[in-house]
Amino acid sequence: MTVSGFCTLSTYAAEKSHTSHASTTVSTWVVMGENGQSVVRSLSTAAQCPMLKQDGKSKRMLLRAPAETMAQRKTASSEVDSKPSAFPLITCEANLLPSVKKAKVDGVSVPLAKSVFQRIVVIGDTGCRMKKADDAFQACNDNAQWVFNEVAKKAASMKPDLVIHLGDYHYRENVCPDGNQGCSDSPWGYGYDVWKADFFEPAKPLLQAAPWVMVRGNHESCSRAGQGYWRFLDPRPYVAGRDCDLEQNDMIGDYSEPYAVKLGRSGGQTAQLIVFDSSKVPGKKLKKEDAAFAIFSEQFAKVDDIAEAADFNIFMNHHPSLGFAASHKADGSVEFKPGNQTLQAVMQGRHPKRLFPAKVQAVLSGHVHLFQAVSFSSDHPTQFGSGNGGTAMDKPLPNQLPENVTPFESAVVDHFSNSNQVGFMLIERKRDRWIMSAFDKEGNRMTQCKLQNAKTNCTTNLK
Repeated sequence: MTVSGFCTLSTYAAEKSHTSHASTTVSTWVVMGENGQSVVRSLSTAAQCPMLKQDGKSKRMLLRAPAETMAQRKTASSEVDSKPSAFPLITCEANLLPSVKKAKVDGVSVPLAKSVFQRIVVIGDTGCRMKKADDAFQACNDNAQWVFNEVAKKAASMKPDLVIHLGDYHYRENVCPDGNQGCSDSPWGYGYDVWKADFFEPAKPLLQAAPWVMVRGNHESCSRAGQGYWRFLDPRPYVAGRDCDLEQNDMIGDYSEPYAVKLGRSGGQTAQLIVFDSSKVPGKKLKKEDAAFAIFSEQFAKVDDIAEAADFNIFMNHHPSLGFAASHKADGSVEFKPGNQTLQAVMQGRHPKRLFPAKVQAVLSGHVHLFQAVSFSSDHPTQFGSGNGGTAMDKPLPNQLPENVTPFESAVVDHFSNSNQVGFMLIERKRDRWIMSAFDKEGNRMTQCKLQNAKTNCTTNLK
């Protein structure tokens, strides 16, 4: 059999030979998109897409992306430390009917969206770090040191209605050095083999538990794992030009429009998630004449419009605007770095003091490899950072902030806590009250914040 230049798919079919039936479907998951649309996706070793059965009626899924190896393009790695990206499986998809009660792909049930989401798991920064430029090679072969699968299992046991990933799914960019047993023989680069090892296999318990909302991180920009991101995770159609295959189209592929995921009405309150793509936000400020500044300005204008559609909004992107990062100096001192200054500069053009629209009451971000919760006595949304999903952790910050330290000039911090314990968050919705909790990988609650009526109360060191 020949599929897009590959002589055989038998090696991939062999991976499934231990199952009770000769399934060619390797992975299936559900992505939440705009306007409440649920999209079921599957990866298959077959030449055609599998059948989707919805309430007893079967229809073949549509091909989203063929099996192929992409020509090598310029990446964040040097030319000698990169290679063409191979995707030897087809990616298939189909829209789930809004009224569907049961759905199966290749005989296996898929998780369905609820009319009101009340238990939401949040994770971020989950892959196993292998990066030559930083001489950073995590022990991907050691389940005690790279524990994303354990996090996924524990989070799935919470029986969520929805899962949010805040970006940075993919970390194995460069080959493991000779003699390093911690990552020896690990796949590397930007093709499917890394996506399988870094995400699809370890995340399987959570992929089976609930639909997902996929936020894009800087590791999924076009010069890194953007090709896989567009093939597998983004809820919108897969189209030429924004697929990250050609470097000359990166200004299209690197910037995608914000959108909302409805959470339903509870206690008379409507709620939604606002998903924002900050994958190409630099660490330093952009000039107003930069093309990216204009793009982000237009996108934040759309965020204002989107926020008006619900009473309670949770803004989600990869880079925290109202959180902190740590800089640990040689003398042992710690510097608190403020939120992303590029985002702040753009957002100030619309909301000089608050940064966010009035109906945004919480912000979820990753990027900083810690959990953190920052609430304010000033009129700013509470910032949560959930970048502790399994990749190499950052050093923690002191929970006692130095005087006058703030993530943004007009924000007055009321509560700050952080942890570099690997783990996840759980959002529980109880009518118009929101409980945001951070758990470690064993399921111990570390921090809990209660949000209601634009006020936040946080407590720490909980069991």
